[in-house]
Amino acid sequence: MSKRFKQRLSYRLTRDTVLVAMALGLVLNFIQITLDYFSARESLESEIHALMDISTSPASQIAYNIDIRLAEELLDGLLRHPATIDARIIDSDNEPMAASSKSSPTSSYRWVSDLLFGSDRVFRHELRVPQLEDLPLGELVVTIDTFHYGAQFLERAGYTLMSGLFKTLILSAALFLIFYFVLTRPMLNVISALSQVRANSPEKVRLPIPHNHREDEIGTMVGVINQHLETMDASLAQLRHAESAMKNYSTQLEQEVEDRTREISEKNQALQRGNRALVKAKEDAVRRARARASFLASMSHEIRTPLNGVLGLLGLALEGDLDSAERNRLEIALNAGENLLELLNDILDISKVEAGKLSLENIPFSVRQLIEECATLHTQQARRKNIYLINEIDPDLPESFLGDPTRVRQVLNNLLSNAIKFTDEGGVRIRAGYSGGSLRIGVVDTGIGMSKEGLDRIFSPFSQADADTTRLYGGTGLGLTLCRQLVERMHGQILVDSREGSGTHFTVILPLAVHDAGPADAESVASPKNRLGITPEPSQTDTDQPLSILLVEDNQVNQLVATSLLKKLGHRTDHAENGEEAIHALERKHYDMVLMDCQMPVMDGYAATQRIRQNPDWKNLPIIAVTANVMQGDREDCLASGMNDYITKPYKCDELRAVINRWRPPGAPEHSGPA
Repeated sequence: MSKRFKQRLSYRLTRDTVLVAMALGLVLNFIQITLDYFSARESLESEIHALMDISTSPASQIAYNIDIRLAEELLDGLLRHPATIDARIIDSDNEPMAASSKSSPTSSYRWVSDLLFGSDRVFRHELRVPQLEDLPLGELVVTIDTFHYGAQFLERAGYTLMSGLFKTLILSAALFLIFYFVLTRPMLNVISALSQVRANSPEKVRLPIPHNHREDEIGTMVGVINQHLETMDASLAQLRHAESAMKNYSTQLEQEVEDRTREISEKNQALQRGNRALVKAKEDAVRRARARASFLASMSHEIRTPLNGVLGLLGLALEGDLDSAERNRLEIALNAGENLLELLNDILDISKVEAGKLSLENIPFSVRQLIEECATLHTQQARRKNIYLINEIDPDLPESFLGDPTRVRQVLNNLLSNAIKFTDEGGVRIRAGYSGGSLRIGVVDTGIGMSKEGLDRIFSPFSQADADTTRLYGGTGLGLTLCRQLVERMHGQILVDSREGSGTHFTVILPLAVHDAGPADAESVASPKNRLGITPEPSQTDTDQPLSILLVEDNQVNQLVATSLLKKLGHRTDHAENGEEAIHALERKHYDMVLMDCQMPVMDGYAATQRIRQNPDWKNLPIIAVTANVMQGDREDCLASGMNDYITKPYKCDELRAVINRWRPPGAPEHSGPA
């Protein structure tokens, strides 16, 4: 079997060998040329310096005697040198005494010479006579055209390269013939013999060993091939036997594969049915959980409305003239209602977390100020139990963080309330520090502590450490559940360490970013403005005590409470039961301010505010939202609809006074009102 010329082993070996030889030859030639190049440069320098040394003495005598004729003869003699293109003698006044020059030779290869040696070189030598060493006579200046030396160098370099290439070609031809006769032709003979082997009877053929190759690699290869041919006979017999056995097992194997495939298909279908059932069960469970959470949230809102009215009326009743027994009973009722309201708030927050409706703020706030406010709020509770409440805030705690101050305050208040509740001796410590990019708040008490089993239950809803705790101290067990959910929503951790009878240590870890507050930001963090984050325009003061306020409230009890408080503050009040009635009231009469309930029939507070803001006459009318429980979404809805601020139910005299004074129209004085 013949192969193309370029596929022959002899050609490939020759090619690779020649390429290596050419590469090596080129490297050696370039080394030789490089050495020759530096030698040519040295030769140029030495030859011209020798020429200058020979000419300096007569040139000095000529300059001393000022013999122009001899000077010209000397310069003409210098121009006879093939590299000299200009020669001149310069006197001591830097004026030419004599000069002679000729044109530079031209050549198509001159640019190569100029690149290597430069186009020309100028040599200068001072002229002096031995008798007067200190007397300057001028200079001998000779300009050399380097092409004379460059051409000689290029000629030698070309000869070196051509001779190297010629040697490489001769080597290639010799190697090709050697490889062909020594390697390729014997291999072709072996391949020709091997091509006669038939697949059905390879044992009948043996390959001849090429002449003069019995002891080398080719002879060894042919011997190994013949050994393999000899063993093929036994291998073919075994193969035919195996093929026969395979045919016998083929039908059985196909049947087994078919049975297994059918079995796997049936199991796969059953698994898919089970997966669909699991997915449906999961979706049903999630749907039921969300429905339960939505129901709890809805019911909490519905219960809050009459409860806020009750608390408002109790608050009004306590402000009247009462004897001590009546006042005591009303205060007990008010405390019970506030506890119930707090429970409803916890249920509402938990349900909103579970329903995925709880949003968080990300605003600057002072943790130091927040802790001090919470501690102040619980100081009276601690004093009633004769225990201490101490702040231990790290002096290096950053002044401002970015986060949700409302939720941080809610978590801290719950932990402080629990710590004081379950501590009868000693007291409670609040610790705060910042490290590793996280705020750490600790609440440590010396109370009753918890057992190991109790620690596993405290974060479950409606659970406390044990039954005795519920019986002795009361409570629903929702506070810590809400704390854990709020902390997890803020991507933090809440840890607890406790021993029965040795107190409890809660640690809240929150990954809050430090806020680099400027002067304006620091002022906004330190001094609260209003709950929507809007700074009202400063009001003027004059002598005009009451405002005309429109109260938009659909619940009659809340109407009564709010009207009574506003009247107590000295303001005139009209009321409307929904947003539509509020718009008609504004069209009939001028009002200084609107207290707008958010949830009402016919038209709610958001839609009513948007309608009001569409009228240019009411563009700057202060509208204060009244809502049962403000979350981040409620605040955004208030802003989007055009409200200025909000207060929460139940109505409280201090909150009403503060928000009215904050948004009173220009010209109306700040009103303190009767207490």
